[in-house]
Amino acid sequence: MLRSLATPKAGNRRPWMLLALPAAAAAAALVVGCGSSGTSSSGGSSGGSSGQAAPAAGSLKTAQIGGATVLTNSKGFTLYSFALDTPAKSNCNGTCAANWPPVKGSVTAPGVKGTFGTIKRSDGSTQATFNGHPLYTFTADTSPGQAKGNGLNAFGGVWHEDTTSGSAAPASSPAPGSGAGY
Repeated sequence: MLRSLATPKAGNRRPWMLLALPAAAAAAALVVGCGSSGTSSSGGSSGGSSGQAAPAAGSLKTAQIGGATVLTNSKGFTLYSFALDTPAKSNCNGTCAANWPPVKGSVTAPGVKGTFGTIKRSDGSTQATFNGHPLYTFTADTSPGQAKGNGLNAFGGVWHEDTTSGSAAPASSPAPGSGAGY
């Protein structure tokens, strides 16, 4: 049998194919996963296994998290802003954007007062903003209603959940070691 896997005969290719297909899929996943080039990743979950996706052009929601009313994406995941960003530029690209996926496209939030807009990212994609702050999700938030990134100092700056008032939410105390690897 081992010989038939190494050099399949015309009538016995099925066992070889059953092994080759998963190996090819794993190799493709490895290539895609390692393909970061220092610019942001495109929409969807960009790391971790949270299942969250940065919404492309859509409607945001609000939620009460830690005593503050914060913006969330359509799935209920907390939205964040990065202290190093400017109203015209995101300073979170590459590995940063893999951990803090940018909210792509334009968005609105019914009933929320403030200014929604967009900026052009360094990779040419469009990122949503609220009151001049580019918006992100956080891959460590694995379910709606979490705000594990609030107050976290990562990638050279502090991250804050975006409140509906447009001001930074008070920083909660991240769990010890929560900044490791970021």
